[in-house]
Amino acid sequence: FGAVPGRRFEIIVSNPPYVPGPQERLPDRGPERAWDAGSRGRAFLDRICREAPVHLTPGGVLLIVHSVVCDEAKTLSALRARGLETGVVLRHVGRLGPRLREREEWLRHSGLLAGQHDEVIVVRAQAPEAYPITPRTGRAA
Repeated sequence: FGAVPGRRFEIIVSNPPYVPGPQERLPDRGPERAWDAGSRGRAFLDRICREAPVHLTPGGVLLIVHSVVCDEAKTLSALRARGLETGVVLRHVGRLGPRLREREEWLRHSGLLAGQHDEVIVVRAQAPEAYPITPRTGRAA
């Protein structure tokens, strides 16, 4: 959100990098930047959950795509803590994608993956119509 300081939007849509991996640092170049998201897959998700609310207009909507291996409950909780009404509006269960398949053994060992399938979700978070979010804290006044 650094490129849009102080701006507010009716809708924000994000499909951030969310693939967990054993790497200690996020890549700063190359194709891996499109999917690598730290050891829990939340390097970008946590920032979006923290910063997006101050960029929504009253009644504005945030849509975020990510895998359930990244802790769906943590996303919902983080957005609710900032005054947004949340829910999962889409679930797609399917085979592990190529990036998760590459890391399947590590994901299982880390306790992030239990079954044979992945579930990709779309989280919807909506700001209240009367939305007194303070820019300094990102929380409802």
